Amino acid sequence: MQTKPAHPESPREAARRMQPIDGLLDATLFKALGDPTRLKMLACLAKCARACSVGEVAQCCSVDLSVVSRHLSFLARAGILESTKQGHTVLYRVRFSEVTQTLRDLANALDQCLCGCSGKSRKVKCACAKG
Repeated sequence: MQTKPAHPESPREAARRMQPIDGLLDATLFKALGDPTRLKMLACLAKCARACSVGEVAQCCSVDLSVVSRHLSFLARAGILESTKQGHTVLYRVRFSEVTQTLRDLANALDQCLCGCSGKSRKVKCACAKG
C-alpha cells in the first residue's frame, strides 16, 4: 500500500499523476445528466424498466415531441440509453448495468483519491476506503 506524502500535493503535481479517475470523468456523461428535462426522462424510463417510444416518454413531461427525441438521442450518445428501431418507431431503454458500473467505478476512483492508494485496476475497490 502506498503511503500518503508528508505534505499535500499541489494541483499541478496531482495533475501529472494518472489515476483511474482521469479516465472516468466523462464530460459527455455529466452534460447528459446535467439537464433537468433529460433527468426527468431518464427517471421515467428507469421506472418503466422497459423500452419506450419517444411518444411514451413525451407523456411523462410537458415537452414537444421533437425536443423529447433530441434529449433521448443525447442520452443514447452518452451511453446512458440504448435505442432500437422497430419500423418507424424508435424505442429507448436504460443501459442499467453499464450506467451503474460506470458510477460504481467513479465512486471507487474517488475513494482511491481520498485514501492515496495507487488503484491497480478500475475494477478493484480501494482496500482502505471503508476504514
